[in-house]
Amino acid sequence: MEMPHIVIVLIAAFLLFEVIEHVVVPLVFYLLKRRKLSATDVESLQGEVVRIRQWKGKEGQVFMKGELWRAESEVPFKQGDKAVVDNVKGLTLTVKPIVNRDKR
Repeated sequence: MEMPHIVIVLIAAFLLFEVIEHVVVPLVFYLLKRRKLSATDVESLQGEVVRIRQWKGKEGQVFMKGELWRAESEVPFKQGDKAVVDNVKGLTLTVKPIVNRDKR
């Protein structure tokens, strides 16, 4: 090969490497990351057990995973009771009493 051909081949190889490095590889990582479900996703909170910290009427505060949350329920609770998360609306949890399966 002549010298100009080698230079052209080297430049083409360099450009191909740069495209792969800066376009293809980040795109693959982005697509793989997008598939993973977030551990903090709203659906992951449903079914979690919470402890009632404060309750008045049909709303109050509950403690879950080291954080205090606003909660509401059709059932009244007392401080210290446990409940289960039924739904999430924004930053408010809808909770319900834990059903004891032993009692029939």
